Amino acid sequence: MSVEPGRSARIVVGVDGSPTSRTALAWAVRQAGLTGGSVDAVIAWQYPVGYGSPSAAMPNFDFAGNARQALAGAVAAATTEAPQVEVRQHVVRGHPAAELLKASDGAQLLVVGNRGYGGFAEALLGSVSQHCVHHARCPVVVVRTAEPEPRSEP
Repeated sequence: MSVEPGRSARIVVGVDGSPTSRTALAWAVRQAGLTGGSVDAVIAWQYPVGYGSPSAAMPNFDFAGNARQALAGAVAAATTEAPQVEVRQHVVRGHPAAELLKASDGAQLLVVGNRGYGGFAEALLGSVSQHCVHHARCPVVVVRTAEPEPRSEP
């Protein structure tokens, strides 16, 4: 990854709280530590699709606060081995793929997990990861968590 002299590498990573996104964040933090870069950790939230206003459906739920808490926990866990790396936390409202593409404009690298909490567990790539791979204007790293060992039946 080449960086302009005097400018550090900015790595953007998508976080949704899933184990895969936590692994992607840890990878991005390690990479930033190796390259002298910084990390922009981005979590995006949206109101659930449904009838009526969002406040009527779940009047006491703080979507942004919940996202902020999930991101803070993931960042705290990811930075234990590389506390020198600057990690900026961004909680944004919008579609995750669109927000990651916006955030990665001008970045040296975009890091995503291969899949998050989406509905098709068998898919190799989730919809957000796939969209980012096809539309990002910078290199994209897709991080995959290790598959659990198959259980042997007694």
